Amino acid sequence: MLPAIYGAGVSHEPSSTHSPAQAWAALAPILAGQPRVRLSRDAGKTYPQKHERTLSETLPTLPAAVRIFGKDGTCAAIFLDFDSSVAGIDWVEADVRAVQTWLHSVGARWIEDYSPNGGRHVYVPLKQRVTFSEARDLVEALGTRYRSLDKTPHQNLLHGCMRTPGSPHKRGGHQELAMSLSMAYDVARRPNTANVWAAMTDDLAGEIAAVRALRLETNFTPMAEEAPAIKHPAGRMSRIMQLMAQTGLYDTNRYASDSDARQAIVTGAAAAGLELVDVERRMMQGTWPGLASFYARYASRHRVPALRRDWINAVAYLSKNPSTSNKNNNVRRSPTSQPDTQPLELKGLKQNSNPDAEHRFIRTWRNALRIREVNYTESRLGMARRMVLRSLGEAAHMTASRFIEFGVRSIAVATGLDHTTVALHLKALRAEKDPLITLVEEARGTKGDLYMLTVPEELKTSAEDASWQKGKIHALRPVFRELGLPAAFVYEALEHSPALPITDLVRVTRLSRSAVNEALELLAAWNLVTRNGGRAWSVVATTSLRQLAEHFGVLEAVAAQLQRYRIERIIWREWLASNVNTVAELLSPGEDYPWEAFEGPPDDWALADIAFSRTG
Repeated sequence: MLPAIYGAGVSHEPSSTHSPAQAWAALAPILAGQPRVRLSRDAGKTYPQKHERTLSETLPTLPAAVRIFGKDGTCAAIFLDFDSSVAGIDWVEADVRAVQTWLHSVGARWIEDYSPNGGRHVYVPLKQRVTFSEARDLVEALGTRYRSLDKTPHQNLLHGCMRTPGSPHKRGGHQELAMSLSMAYDVARRPNTANVWAAMTDDLAGEIAAVRALRLETNFTPMAEEAPAIKHPAGRMSRIMQLMAQTGLYDTNRYASDSDARQAIVTGAAAAGLELVDVERRMMQGTWPGLASFYARYASRHRVPALRRDWINAVAYLSKNPSTSNKNNNVRRSPTSQPDTQPLELKGLKQNSNPDAEHRFIRTWRNALRIREVNYTESRLGMARRMVLRSLGEAAHMTASRFIEFGVRSIAVATGLDHTTVALHLKALRAEKDPLITLVEEARGTKGDLYMLTVPEELKTSAEDASWQKGKIHALRPVFRELGLPAAFVYEALEHSPALPITDLVRVTRLSRSAVNEALELLAAWNLVTRNGGRAWSVVATTSLRQLAEHFGVLEAVAAQLQRYRIERIIWREWLASNVNTVAELLSPGEDYPWEAFEGPPDDWALADIAFSRTG
């Protein structure tokens, strides 16, 4: 017989018997699908991926939610979140009593806690981990029975997370256990067996069949379906295939089972030019937890051999059907990779006859930029202007010329800003007293504004006397769209000068001490920087910025931005073709077309090409 608490309604234990810190330390590491936790810095409203940390037994000071699913796409417990905002506290309590009665009837054991706002969580620990699809089916089936049950935590493989007992709450207080800590710990340490799981799914067989049928009737429309892929020397998987690999979600009208979906992903990866080791690494590192979940039904020692069999089948299929590897459903080519080898003169860019002299000038200009940056505060405005200037410096190095001719949309992609915001920043920067950039020629037709890097007279002596900074100057690399501008500046400083203490980082980055500390915490959480014994920090060279950007899904956002700008560029060219008869008649601002919306980057090359080819 189960203890009375398991079939009862509310049974609050006096808070003096255990502390929130004890509840967190005892239960969070056991219930979590992987040892990762996300913190909320906006009072519990959101739990963004960039604020994810390694899970420890120390109670966080902010609302904290553990990851439900592991890197292999499986979970160690079912998380049932009953939300009081849906139908009120009374309905939540009724649903919780009903689900507990049901759990008792199938022989399951559970842990319950409650929130200060009246919401309740029920956790069902499992001895044998279950896949994302299996857990999702069960929770969605329960959702047809219980109105206040929030199904979303189990509907997202990458972002599914939930607060566990002891976690701080956004309204103050903590998640409080509705049972003794010793009893809850006993349930966690002796989880439900595979027989109990089978009993749960058998009892819900009708509802599970219904939710699966509902998904068959629902159109599969991923948000980034029409976004172009980013060019890779060997091609790149389509957006749909990457989403399937990341989320484990697929069009059930097209793929009859998880096995069919996983074979499609593996075939897409092979067609894109990836190697088997690349796929294995993405599965093991959690970049493709969706694909990993499709192999979770095998024992651990059999998963890699199963992947190898699928890979051999994929290669054999592509060898017999070579044209398949170029179809859009598996691999795409994209025009946004390395700049082509067309001479710069043919692109309309003014180039100095001595590239070495230009690079020396640009490095002197970078010295002037470092000196001038003290005038830009750590506000969002100041940091954005610093990044715009960096993007121009990077473009200058890539073209070996102090003259830069790129439209604001190209700079927008390189900086992670909106193109209208870039236009405002450029206007403000060139209007400064002794500016670092000068507008040489305004945009005409399909050509962007022509800017020239300028070393102000007041900074010339200091900039020329200072030693040149080693390393490259970067625009905003894609991963820092997620991690933020302060993290980008701190990471850049450590790239140029390894083993810097916080005091020196504050001086170099022009950020406050608190901003630097927060950026370091964020970078360390993703293994981008590490502390060198004492107080100095250094970059972790083995962590790939590009792979982390792929893990965050940032490349999807960049591809969508590129697609939007490509469409706008087409619209602008079509307008030009129908309204301008000769090149001499290229219009200028003030005429009847909205130039501020469609000034258009250069015809064949964009700063985005540079930014995307340098992702680390």
